[in-house]
Amino acid sequence: MDASAAGEPSAILEALSDGRRIMVAETIKLLLFPAMMAFAASSDLFTMTISNRISLILVCGFFLLAFFVGMPPIDMLRHVGAAAIVLAFAFGFFARGWIGGGDAKLAAATALWLGFDFLMPYLLYASLLGGALTLLLLKFRMATLPSFLARQDWVQRLHAKDGGVPYGIALAIAALVVYPDTPFMT
Repeated sequence: MDASAAGEPSAILEALSDGRRIMVAETIKLLLFPAMMAFAASSDLFTMTISNRISLILVCGFFLLAFFVGMPPIDMLRHVGAAAIVLAFAFGFFARGWIGGGDAKLAAATALWLGFDFLMPYLLYASLLGGALTLLLLKFRMATLPSFLARQDWVQRLHAKDGGVPYGIALAIAALVVYPDTPFMT
């Protein structure tokens, strides 16, 4: 048996592991991020809460994806820096009662995925969408609810004049608008 024949199985195994690595990376970037954004938006709409699990899944998913795509450590640190800055500002907003704690954590976890390169477009879209959502809710709260809607708890929460704004919807939509342009997706 020659040396090249003996090396073939290891080359095949290496190719399979590369194939699996690519498959895992593709699954994470194509499914995990969009699914968590959709779940965060729907959760905020129906319950006015965003579970900590969503942010934790996003953080773990980012590091898994960064590992599988071979992101350099300096780039990972830049993404962590973007997330840390957003978290600091968002918790300042939370302390003032402008946003919820789940919104603050979601914004930071999203910034981790987007990094500094896509942070400003994300924040701009989130601000514009959040303002539009707020205006829409104010108009909705001035209207009289039909009886079939008035019986729904989540609609009553949204309709309450002193109720909050499910800002996670704006954060999630903004993330999904910006995400396709990121290096993960291009």
